[in-house]
Parts: sequence; C-alpha cells; structure tokens
Amino acid sequence: MKEHIKNFLNEEQDPRAVEKITSKLKDILMRNEEIGYIGVQKKPAINVFPDSIVLTNKRIIICKPKNLGLSMDFTDYSWNVISATFVKENILGSEFSFTTNTDITVSMDYLPKIQARKINTFAKEQLEELKQAPRAEAPSSEPVAYQAPENDEIEEVETEEVENFAEIMPASQQSSFPVPDMPDTSYAEKTGKDKALSELSKEELFDKLQNYKKLLDNGLILQGEYDALKKEILNHL
Repeated sequence: MKEHIKNFLNEEQDPRAVEKITSKLKDILMRNEEIGYIGVQKKPAINVFPDSIVLTNKRIIICKPKNLGLSMDFTDYSWNVISATFVKENILGSEFSFTTNTDITVSMDYLPKIQARKINTFAKEQLEELKQAPRAEAPSSEPVAYQAPENDEIEEVETEEVENFAEIMPASQQSSFPVPDMPDTSYAEKTGKDKALSELSKEELFDKLQNYKKLLDNGLILQGEYDALKKEILNHL
C-alpha cells in the first residue's frame, strides 16, 4: 500500500477512492495547505465511484467523480465562509452538513458514523482556531503632528481670501466647463437587481442560467455561488 494514503484509511475508507483523490489533490493544494482528514461515502448498494469529502487546514473540498471515474469535480469552501457544521446519524451511515455565511447548506450522506464524527470534530477545531486567530491591528487613527526642522526658515506669504471663484477664472474657461446635470438615481435604487430579473422573459432567464452554468463549468465561479444565483433565477420563473 502506498505510504501517502495510509494515514487516511483508519475508519473504513475505500483505499481506491482515497488513492485517486490524493493523486489529484496534489495539483490543487495551495502553499502550506495540508490534508487533515478524508471521508468517503459507503452506500449500501454497490458504489464504484463514491463521493468524498476532504478537510484541510484551509478549506473543505467536496470531490465528486464523473465520466466513470475518469475525471472529478472539486467544489471547495474556505473556513472563513463556513458558519456551522452538523452531523445526523441514521440507520445506514451518517450525514455531515455545513452552512455558509450566505445561508447555503452543503451535505454528504452515507458516511460511516465514525468518519462523520471525525469530520465534524476536525471542522469544529478549525472554526475554533479561526475565531481565536489574532486579528491584524488596525492602523492608528490619531493624527501625527508634523514638526518642521528647527534650522529651516519658513517664508510667510500673504494671501487674499477669494469669495467668488468666478472673479479669478477667465470668461473663456467659465463657459467651456458647464456643470453636468446629475442623473436621477432614484429609479435604479428602487428597482435593484430583483426588478431587473422580474422584467426578463422566461427565455432570457433560461439564457442567464445557462451562462452561469458555463461560468461554473469553466471554474470562474464556485458551486456555492452558482447555487445561490440559480435559486434567485428560479424564484422568477
């Protein structure tokens, strides 16, 4: 058995699934990012390509094989966007879930009970460390007094207060800089994003949803962001 997967096979994890995941994760791990735990689904029926969940010191990564295991989708959530974690134990395995600051819930079921407990413990430890991490000190807002060099002489210049700026501006410049009319923003403030979606037809809403799906497939937005956008569009259909 390969050495790099031995540490993640202590709670009935599928060795083939763990080996495939770790071989792909080495290309997406960030600097100083370390894997803390790997959980693998164990469904009662035959599951050749199970889903997995990877917890590192920086994020949670959901791994879902596709195309008969030839490729894999990775969806990650950094610890600073996760608000809470939960474990629900069922007759057949357990379900681990977590919520984000944007009220998105992500779950993975059919996890062996001991794996779900270890995942939840590791997640709560990471969230606790994040709360206790010292915050960077904000820059002082107190003004800093400037002290002129003792040996330098400062020349005093008499100034005359100008009450009307037009008196010192040439007539040619006064006419060449008209004051633009300020646009009326009250309509935009009242309508907002929801008003814009409500004005779209069903075909336009479907097109917008397909565009978001393309951004997700190309890795330009996260799964969580896509789910939120999709939910908002479906509310207008």
